[in-house]
Amino acid sequence: MKKIYLLAAMTLLSFKASSQGFIVLELFTSEGCSSCPPAEELLASIQTDKPVYILEYHVDYWDRLGWKDPFSSHQFSERQYQYSRFLSSQVYTPQLVMNGTSECVGSDAAIVNKTINAALSKPAKTTLNVQGTIRGGKLTVNQKNILIAIVQKHAVSQVKRGENEGRTLSHIQIVRSLRLVKGKEAIDLPDGFNLQDYEIIAMVQNPSTGEITAVSRITPTL
Repeated sequence: MKKIYLLAAMTLLSFKASSQGFIVLELFTSEGCSSCPPAEELLASIQTDKPVYILEYHVDYWDRLGWKDPFSSHQFSERQYQYSRFLSSQVYTPQLVMNGTSECVGSDAAIVNKTINAALSKPAKTTLNVQGTIRGGKLTVNQKNILIAIVQKHAVSQVKRGENEGRTLSHIQIVRSLRLVKGKEAIDLPDGFNLQDYEIIAMVQNPSTGEITAVSRITPTL
């Protein structure tokens, strides 16, 4: 049975980022890669009561190798290639990019924990304050030149082919849409979007270096 979610005619949104240190963990992954589940399990074990923001991008270059990942997007592969230029790194899965300034194998717990602790101990370089509205299945915000990620908090897949054939995979923080807002424009929300199962993350990213300088989760105000 298809689920139908109804939103209020208008939902007021506010984005706020404090000056406290933060870390954005961007994992490039695929259901077609047998090395990816351990990385996803590591991120799922990280406590997010601190300013830790997890974004899971499913790339599409594994799709031709036996299993098409239902969450994959070429846009996310392009984002990973962009990071390879910024960081002079290879393109692989599972690759974890941290605050847009460093990368490692996503299942390397020692490096991930060390980088998280270092990032949280430093003050943020800038703050972020954004307001917006949800109306008619679309999101609008009042600030320019920010990245907006629409994130599905959890999903489970039964993989029938490829390297993970026969496995049940659990995902968290799946990016379903990533959009650079350049002006007053509406962003389409995914089918089934609701404020319980999804969240919206706003980021400021340096277009020349890839460094993420500010980030915040949405706090909806009805």
